[in-house]
Amino acid sequence: MLFTNEPRPLDIIPVGRIAIDFNPTDMNRPLSQSEHFNKYLGGSPANIAVGMARLGRKVGFLGRISDDAFGDFVQGYFENEGIDVSHVFRCQHGESLGLTFTEILSPTQSSILMYREGVADLMLHPDDVDEDYIASSRSLLISGTSLCTSPTREAALKALTLAKKRGVTVIFDADYRAYTWKNKDEISIYTSLVAEKSDIILGSRDEFDLMERLLGLDGTDRASATHWLGRGAKLLVIKHGKEGSMAYTDSDCWQVKPFPVAAMKGFGGGDGYASACLHGLMTGHSLQESLEMGSASAAMLVASHACSRDMPTQEALSRFIAEKKAQYGDMVTRL
Repeated sequence: MLFTNEPRPLDIIPVGRIAIDFNPTDMNRPLSQSEHFNKYLGGSPANIAVGMARLGRKVGFLGRISDDAFGDFVQGYFENEGIDVSHVFRCQHGESLGLTFTEILSPTQSSILMYREGVADLMLHPDDVDEDYIASSRSLLISGTSLCTSPTREAALKALTLAKKRGVTVIFDADYRAYTWKNKDEISIYTSLVAEKSDIILGSRDEFDLMERLLGLDGTDRASATHWLGRGAKLLVIKHGKEGSMAYTDSDCWQVKPFPVAAMKGFGGGDGYASACLHGLMTGHSLQESLEMGSASAAMLVASHACSRDMPTQEALSRFIAEKKAQYGDMVTRL
């Protein structure tokens, strides 16, 4: 069983990055030539929080935001989505929200420019982590970016320790961003440390390679599955971009094909995948159905301009799956 059936006030508490995304509206050109942008709430944990709330989950959040107009924007956005903000704290020393400017050169060529120095989310402190709040949730999601520096690293590790103590399912989303990490050894040390204590591990093949850099594995999905499942993980999802993804449990291996769509951008799909797949598992859907939901949400997100704003409702997700399966058949296959 991946999640406790014990009634708890919250289904999930993501930890870490909240940012502001600026996505160009004059697309298919270099960022240096883009002049017009739309502003969205961003950051992988924040996107997943919105995605799961949109699907009907009870969502909290543990993080820090700026004490300014952008902080007001984030807090209001979360509240409008029904996300508990009791543990989203304001910084008091002038820290800003991280800013992300995206470049959309083509539907298959995208890049991200981040401003991550002195940002609010990296100021999350161990004192911000309350054991009773962690215990009020069925699951805790830790983002890899929350491990890149202190004090947020220690805050995430404290939350992890308390989650294990209180029977809270731990989800690790590798969410690698090069900014603020010092070197690749540091990345491997801290991400593998958290992965070893996680029940569900999500990441791209490249992210798993970074995580496993010091472990001597051969860089294959099967080797990753054998290693992490052998250390207590119950579900491993390894994403391969437009090639789809692979999912592993102790007893099964699943191949997940992407739903065909006319892509608009090359980012955001992973957050859609995580939110819909986790929602499916929490609501009692089979692993096959949950992976299908994740793949569908990922496709919907790469076909849209925004991330958080365009997270689907359950009705929209179900309709999309039914329409696409009528055209293309099943997307998830047990190997």
